[in-house]
Amino acid sequence: MRGICFVALFGCAEPPHPDLLPRGEKGIPLGWEKSPRWRLSTLLGIVLAHGMSGPPVIEASGTDDELMARVAGGDAAAFDRLAARHMRRAVALAQRMTGNPSDADEIAQEAFLRVWQHAGRWDGGRAAFTTWLYRIVMNLAIDRGRRPGWSPLEEAGDPPDESPDAVDRIAERQTAERVNRALAALPDRQRAAVVLFHQEGLSLRQAADVLNMGETAFASLLARARSALKSALSAGDGP
Repeated sequence: MRGICFVALFGCAEPPHPDLLPRGEKGIPLGWEKSPRWRLSTLLGIVLAHGMSGPPVIEASGTDDELMARVAGGDAAAFDRLAARHMRRAVALAQRMTGNPSDADEIAQEAFLRVWQHAGRWDGGRAAFTTWLYRIVMNLAIDRGRRPGWSPLEEAGDPPDESPDAVDRIAERQTAERVNRALAALPDRQRAAVVLFHQEGLSLRQAADVLNMGETAFASLLARARSALKSALSAGDGP
């Protein structure tokens, strides 16, 4: 939980759950309206609690639409439930786009903080919550990839493996690494098209909505991405 001292802020090692905070007449935890830092830090604690490791902290209840309506009204418990339901998927999507687990965690956290901050802008009649969330994650991942010095692949080597099937595993890993390098070399939107359609399993329409484009245009983008990947991998098979 980098950069936040929960002991200093709350008197405990981790942020208290919003349901446990004393509330005022409007049902809003006391001090939240007057202390944006406290409110944001508590929400960040909720986001971090729903990372890749361990089971969700809270059983998700209510539809995404219902929860988002409550989040737009400042309901942190509803935000907690959304994070429990969708955080792991957001991290996985970010990691497929960046190839970097650390960046993926940060991107997913930032995406959910933006969900909280801009919940009032979401229109369920225009896009499903997951489409809106995926769009936020995609944009953040693309922005991260454009930063100077960014690297999509981990550079640390693996320890030697002397088991009988080590050769097969090495070959599989090398193939995966070739695909990842070819994918990372694609233009941003082509890489996004492959990730959304082939890795996330979205339909043409769903993936097109995430990228805010028509189905025909998305199909063309995906075809170009496939062709580029095929060319890159074929070139790697040469002498």
